[in-house]
Amino acid sequence: MKKKIKDIIPGLAACIFIAILGKILGNFMPIIGGASFAIILGIIFGNTIFNKSKFDKGSKFSEKDLLSYSIVLMGSTISFMQISLLGFKGVLFIAIQMSLTILTTYFIGKRLGFSKKYSLLMASGNAVCGSSAIASVSPVINANDKDKAISVTVVNLTGTILMFVIPIITTFLYRNSLTQTSAMVGGVLQSVGQVIASAKFINEDVVTLATIFKIIRIIFLIFVVISFSRVKVEENEDMSETEIIKREKKSNIQVPWYIIGFFILCLINSLGLVPNLIQKTFKLISNNFEIIALAAIGMRVKFSDLIKEGPKSMMYGIIVGSFQILFALTLIKIIF
Repeated sequence: MKKKIKDIIPGLAACIFIAILGKILGNFMPIIGGASFAIILGIIFGNTIFNKSKFDKGSKFSEKDLLSYSIVLMGSTISFMQISLLGFKGVLFIAIQMSLTILTTYFIGKRLGFSKKYSLLMASGNAVCGSSAIASVSPVINANDKDKAISVTVVNLTGTILMFVIPIITTFLYRNSLTQTSAMVGGVLQSVGQVIASAKFINEDVVTLATIFKIIRIIFLIFVVISFSRVKVEENEDMSETEIIKREKKSNIQVPWYIIGFFILCLINSLGLVPNLIQKTFKLISNNFEIIALAAIGMRVKFSDLIKEGPKSMMYGIIVGSFQILFALTLIKIIF
């Protein structure tokens, strides 16, 4: 335990330093904001002075764990009344957006000459929740480690690019209208961290609603894994009912703990059991964890990864990301 904490400290300290510096700069230039500065500084420092391997575990802890705690605490400031605002239209938007993304990603992957398994990993990662979806789908399609590693890298890099692009699109097209902007951010971006980071470029209301859109996508992961367990991934594969059951059992799918925690606190708050002082305290802690996590997200964007994956893989990611945006623009216009 002591060794684990010791390994985390350098990267965590670097993320905290970047977050503090980002907040200071944000105070001087509020139009950009501390969160935006934290991401940008994280990318700069993560590729220069903080690019040593000793910072990796701490930055990973900051990105994954602190962000998860932030989401749980966010639940204390949200009620089921707010979630219900998504309604049937919100759920329909997510369902169609995910379905189109999966089908298109798989088709493009095959056309570019990628393997069936790799194309399915890319489909799940882009449609649902990045590396978490890839980790859940991998066992049911017997994906190899190389395909998993490459798909995680390409999906995350694509999401990072879109994280900066989408706020520009929503500002131009929607004047940052809450529902439309939140649907675009929460319905397209690959990871929870990218959703929050991108929404931070806009405003706090978008952060909340976009996160709710994203949570719906994560819950839908269950249906994606079950569907993928029924896909033939090998030539002449015997897909008997027994084989399908075996695949479903191999999956390590589970609803992330922070989603459960979010809904528990949301329920407590909806019942009026969270005092105002506690709400404010949790919100303050959540915001600080958030900005540290955003610094970590920036730190973990490596230019070397972008170069290493080569033009073909990155072209695949960019094409898929472009189609995701086009689908979202069309569906938002029709549904909302």
